[in-house]
Amino acid sequence: MARILICDDAKFMRMMTERVLRKMGHEVMFKAANGQEALDYYVNHWANIDLIMLDVVMPKMDGLQVLRQILLINPRAKVIMVTSISNSYIVTGAMRTGALEFVTKPFKLSEFVRAVNKVIA
Repeated sequence: MARILICDDAKFMRMMTERVLRKMGHEVMFKAANGQEALDYYVNHWANIDLIMLDVVMPKMDGLQVLRQILLINPRAKVIMVTSISNSYIVTGAMRTGALEFVTKPFKLSEFVRAVNKVIA
């Protein structure tokens, strides 16, 4: 069982992601609605987070900015980037920055499960 932080500005996506992760047997520690909220939570609870599901496009602080800050706090943080923008530049940038996986919304359940299992294995 992994302890997971979800960060997505779409309430529906936060709820759906949480539902899938719980069915997989994981614990959702916190659901953030924007990048700053996710980073604030991570700063205080990073030792208890095994995986971060991080949307790319969000208000206050975008996913790539959050990813950089998370990796400064914990260089071994496990992050899966999630976005509705299927732009190879964004994917390459996120992976080069330190994301371990990338899932494009709307995602197929099998792709989502594969990405989560791969990163937490």
